[in-house]
Amino acid sequence: MDGMSDLHVIGLPRRVVVGRGIMQSIGSYFKQLFPSELTVMVVTGQTIRKLVFPIVKGSLEDAGFNVYSVTVRDARIETAERVIEDAVEGKADIIVGLGGGRSIDLAKYSAHRLNRKWVSVPTVASHDGITSPFASLKGFEKPVSRKARMPDLIFIDVDVIMKAPRRYNIAGFGDLIGKLTSVRDWRLAHKLKGEYYGEYSASLALLSAKHVLTYYKEIGIGAYEGYRVLLEALVSSGVAMGIAGSTRPASGSEHLFAHALSIVSKNPPLHGEAVAVGTIMMAYLHGINWREIRRRLKAVGAPTNAKELGVTEDEIIEALVLAARIRPERYTILGERGFTREAAERLARKTGVIS
Repeated sequence: MDGMSDLHVIGLPRRVVVGRGIMQSIGSYFKQLFPSELTVMVVTGQTIRKLVFPIVKGSLEDAGFNVYSVTVRDARIETAERVIEDAVEGKADIIVGLGGGRSIDLAKYSAHRLNRKWVSVPTVASHDGITSPFASLKGFEKPVSRKARMPDLIFIDVDVIMKAPRRYNIAGFGDLIGKLTSVRDWRLAHKLKGEYYGEYSASLALLSAKHVLTYYKEIGIGAYEGYRVLLEALVSSGVAMGIAGSTRPASGSEHLFAHALSIVSKNPPLHGEAVAVGTIMMAYLHGINWREIRRRLKAVGAPTNAKELGVTEDEIIEALVLAARIRPERYTILGERGFTREAAERLARKTGVIS
């Protein structure tokens, strides 16, 4: 297989648990995988520490584990270093990410650095980082995901997800829709640059996007079956990255736009929201049905233009111009030079992202 390394090591989660009203039973699932009397450090945010952590702590302690927590407010590398220090001082054997993206990214990065076991317990369905072996941290020179590893256990209580702010869960839908263009970018890089392309992992990522597109109405109204599909798709998208050994199946030109927008915008949107809008424009460049993608995004209540994102039209144009330079080594439909300002404005107007 052209461009494939002789050695390809794939790490997968040992167990994925998805159900309703199961948070109070998390201790029993831990006991099935880990010896009791181990020390567990839970990384979480202020809100989740008040609402969910007491349930998790009680269940784990009942199962024989020692539990303490660290509260985080951002996902910067400086915060990650503090989490690592807390894990060393507390002699943590297992690190749990309980909450949204920042808590999970900090947990997986810290666990990877310390070679500890880690568990993903998402409380929102905002992105596929709940599974992926890559962590997105700020404070590095560029917004590039850092290598980590898959969680040993993914534990998802759908009832908790359904109580989360709807905007965050809809952002997860937007993040998944991005696979429609990221897979095509990867295939393009394979054809034009000889980059390794994994057909299976690409197909799995694409299936995740197509699956939520099928259930967009249920996701839009916040139905249980819709959120369950959304969560399973986020898990499978993360697994696709693990199989590929890179973020390629799930992150292409639409993600480069989203990262660029987070840099140039004074009021950055949620990552999945920016990915959704980026996907509309990149789908146009790839020659796929961008109007249908936009229609379904609208139907679930996801933003489809600058105004709905809460950014200026000029910031959209700036982000498009900057996008190709975010990761110049990653070839996408944007090419090596990217857009001129005039070309960026034409694309954004053509797709209705700016008026």
